[in-house]
Amino acid sequence: MLTKAEFVAALKDALPEVFETKVSAEKAYDAFCKVLADGVAAKAGVRLPSVGAFSVSERAARTGRNPQTGKPITIPARKVVKFSAAKALVDVVNK
Repeated sequence: MLTKAEFVAALKDALPEVFETKVSAEKAYDAFCKVLADGVAAKAGVRLPSVGAFSVSERAARTGRNPQTGKPITIPARKVVKFSAAKALVDVVNK
């Protein structure tokens, strides 16, 4: 799995005319992550062609069990981020 540092270095190497330094590539990465998080948090979702789509889904409250004691507990409702891979990405992975 790529770390942030490895991803930033690969981004700089892929576009040396755009990112002259790793610092500029890291700023672009951080800005991208912020835009992605803001788009998903606004419940608008984010669709990236050839990559996939991020969306928010709601999970209902439910009853679970404490694994140590076996007693029932209530798990509260919450929002989760879902990702659906684009066909192009799935095709590259299955190549």
